[in-house]
Amino acid sequence: MKKFILIICGIVVVLLAKDYKVKITKDLPYVDVEVYGKVVRIERVQNTEHKLRNSYIRTSRMTPPFYIQPFEPVKGVETYGELELLDFIKNRLNFDEGALIDARIPKWFKMGTIPGAVNLPFSLFYAKEYKDDVLEYLGAQKKEGKWNFDEALTLVIFDNGPWDQQAVDEIKNLVKMGYPKEKIKYYRGGMQYWQILGLTTLKDGS
Repeated sequence: MKKFILIICGIVVVLLAKDYKVKITKDLPYVDVEVYGKVVRIERVQNTEHKLRNSYIRTSRMTPPFYIQPFEPVKGVETYGELELLDFIKNRLNFDEGALIDARIPKWFKMGTIPGAVNLPFSLFYAKEYKDDVLEYLGAQKKEGKWNFDEALTLVIFDNGPWDQQAVDEIKNLVKMGYPKEKIKYYRGGMQYWQILGLTTLKDGS
């Protein structure tokens, strides 16, 4: 009887896996992430006829401020693609070993963000009264007037996409403040590439 149940369970697992017509990779249909105590499943839109109907279908935006950003925003800061970001979410964010940072202003964040992201707008780094609070939030410690980053989190920072300067601006400010380059990653694709690939987004950050 137990053997029969196991076989049935195996069939169910296979059937569930086959339900994903659109996977992330051949062997990865989805990634789960905990957001405010609830598990959110990051997966791709299964409708193969789905098209974007929001502002991310636009190809051109006024310059300034929307210039195309470099692949490497600061020498020594690693750039991530979607698979690297998903691996970070699955294996680091889920274990509180890193932070996914949405560098956009709150208006954009509320319209939709990557599951697990927190909103630290790039503009915060221009307000002196918030700088210490931000660094402490990210795990840095002030000792004898100097910042120690040994326990600081590894960050993945993103914005709207390759045409947006908000994440790059934030990365540059963090580096100026002493944040170790090896603890900063740049997801250049941002929300535009994330949505073009049909990946799950959350509105209002939850």
